[in-house]
Amino acid sequence: MTIVRLGYVAMSMELKNASPSQTMTFAQFEKIDDREAAIRKLERIALSNLHNTLRLLKHNATSDIHFYRLTSRLIPLANHEELLDWNYIKPLKEQLREIGFFAKKHQIRVDFHPDHFVLINSKDKHVLKNSIRTLKLHYLLLKTMGVDPNHRCVMHVGGNYKETEISLERFVDNWMDIPKRIQTMIMLENDDTSFMLEDTLYLCEKLDIPLVFDYHHHLAHHQDPNWEHNWDRVVQTWRNSPLPIKMHISSPKSEKEYRHHSDYIDVDMFFRFLKVIKGSIPQIDCMIEAKRKDEALFKLMDEIKAREDVEIIDGSSFFLR
Repeated sequence: MTIVRLGYVAMSMELKNASPSQTMTFAQFEKIDDREAAIRKLERIALSNLHNTLRLLKHNATSDIHFYRLTSRLIPLANHEELLDWNYIKPLKEQLREIGFFAKKHQIRVDFHPDHFVLINSKDKHVLKNSIRTLKLHYLLLKTMGVDPNHRCVMHVGGNYKETEISLERFVDNWMDIPKRIQTMIMLENDDTSFMLEDTLYLCEKLDIPLVFDYHHHLAHHQDPNWEHNWDRVVQTWRNSPLPIKMHISSPKSEKEYRHHSDYIDVDMFFRFLKVIKGSIPQIDCMIEAKRKDEALFKLMDEIKAREDVEIIDGSSFFLR
């Protein structure tokens, strides 16, 4: 039997006043005359974000949720070009270690999904340089938490620039400029407008990168609708990973806005996928990308508990029969 575990992204709809993504713009930073005082304010915001992250992890542990996406906005302005002399890790080290310790103690898989401006296949060398700097930030956060960085950052391939093959090869070329420790941190997902499953598989197989299959994206953007033909190839991209296979699950907002994420998950759509992969792997971790975050997870589990083709393990996990 295959174990399915559900997770959610960054924010909780149930836990109040617990945003882990509070921020400060550089314009706001510049308005503070004393630069050191401005940096201390940035640190206070980051500490508040980390405090709320720990609250979210405690909420997850209480709710039997074993999979959680950390926000990439924990430390505002950490990579801004005017603040490269700021050692942001030092004042946050204790809180980061506490987060990592709690996640490991309660066996909560955590990872990141850097923002869309992190582009490995960019034509612009400056963008590539900034992207590497942002990926190093994620690496440092994970290392300070005491979390193995291996396969903890999922990314899109990047910009298509109306030249799919050339854009894919530019990713391969630029990959050589990525430090090895950063390379091993990365997973790639197929997207809904530019790089289909087959495109992403090409890179993952060539560069030995795990592929995070996004089922909704595939339905929205594909050449061959029968993703099943490539499932074994997807599984093989995870052969060298210490982590279970990961996928993304979301549902269309409407037929008209098919690419947009719905508030909740369509359980029938989800199980159309699960019925195909049942028994092909021992476990799959499914990251819910829905507007209602953990509320969408709880609603989905309530619907799953009413089914006869599952065996419930706990609040977010079940066996496929």
